[in-house]
Amino acid sequence: MKRIVLPIISLFMLSCGNDPLPKPKGYLRLEYPEAKYKKVMSPLPFTFDKNILLASTSKVKLSGNVKGLDVKYPSLKATIYLSYKKVNDANLDSLLRDAQNLTQKHTMKADEITYKPFENPKNKVYGMLYEVGGDAASQSQFYVTDSTKHFLSGSLYFYAKPNYDSIYPASEYLKKDIKRLMESIKWKEN
Repeated sequence: MKRIVLPIISLFMLSCGNDPLPKPKGYLRLEYPEAKYKKVMSPLPFTFDKNILLASTSKVKLSGNVKGLDVKYPSLKATIYLSYKKVNDANLDSLLRDAQNLTQKHTMKADEITYKPFENPKNKVYGMLYEVGGDAASQSQFYVTDSTKHFLSGSLYFYAKPNYDSIYPASEYLKKDIKRLMESIKWKEN
């Protein structure tokens, strides 16, 4: 009896298994609320729209002739750092060069850097939006100016290791907020 039972048990154990199949890839689905914007009346010489659902602004920071304001997104673990400088006859070229060089510092880690010119002649706002692809520290950078009095630059940073695949959904969401910020800039007359 033992001789018959053992082969039958072995037969059942070997015949019941399916060939192993790889599991399908699972992707994290991140959904963010549709943005709602409100004008920010900052103490700096400009106003802009910010996403009132996810963003908050910090107090103005002073560092020499640079004034800064942070637009924080705690739930996305990100901040858009804004830096404002007054333009005079001698510094516009250096401000533009500095903004462009800051973006170029990311070329070592970036897969690509694309740029999109921005113009709003009605409000005298002209600038450039840089989108950085890959594992760079900053996914988006921009600057806007009226070319005579005002210069504003901004950079998006996440509080996480720059893994492009992981931060891509949040980065794409925040690019829309950055575009809205640029489109809504209005300079205050001094």
